[in-house]
Amino acid sequence: MNKRERINAVAATVGENKASMDEATDAILDAVTAAVTRGETIQLIGFGSFSTAARTERTGRNPSTGETITIPAAKTVKLTAGKAFKDAVNGR
Repeated sequence: MNKRERINAVAATVGENKASMDEATDAILDAVTAAVTRGETIQLIGFGSFSTAARTERTGRNPSTGETITIPAAKTVKLTAGKAFKDAVNGR
């Protein structure tokens, strides 16, 4: 689903115009991004939780040359799916 499809789906469900739904969904995504960037956990009940996780430095291999390289430590975003979301995906 791309941005236009997401906006159309939300506007059809809520019954509002597409412009206001575009602003609303962008505001929600911006708020989630800002909170996770600050290290907070965002819980969307029934959907899941977004949080940060630490990835340690590790050794990897360059696939084209076979050379061993060091992949630096980094933060990553983690989504833990909620029960309702898992059940919907599994058709329960």
